[in-house]
Amino acid sequence: MNSLTATPFNTRTYILVTLIVSLWVHASETFRYFLFIIPEMQSFLAPLENVAPISLPIFVIWGVWDTLLTGMVVLMYWLYTRHFGSSIRSVATTGILSWLFFFVLFWIGMWNMNLASPKALGIALPLSLMEMVVASFLAHWLYKR
Repeated sequence: MNSLTATPFNTRTYILVTLIVSLWVHASETFRYFLFIIPEMQSFLAPLENVAPISLPIFVIWGVWDTLLTGMVVLMYWLYTRHFGSSIRSVATTGILSWLFFFVLFWIGMWNMNLASPKALGIALPLSLMEMVVASFLAHWLYKR
């Protein structure tokens, strides 16, 4: 049993790790949103007015979403390592599982409702996979400290 699996859940550490990893997730989400998602969604949904607006309330909602997402990734990493140990395999597994549970379900639902194009999925899914694996790696690195 390694030191991480022997350590009980610490709320203070969890919150700190979540807040630090959130910096990466917020930056990644903002980058993807501005450079790829806004243009693609506005193009695909051109007949609709006010698609992917840029406003403070929208960014507050996305900030809450990003923080919840990050909290779940960090928790999933911690739970996974409690059972399987802390390793690069744990990083990859929790990154991929987080991606499947959050992004793949979201984007397939959007595509199924004809609210996203296959091109949007082709852009959003690989970038979000990278985001989740990096977030999981950051949780790994921070929990080891």
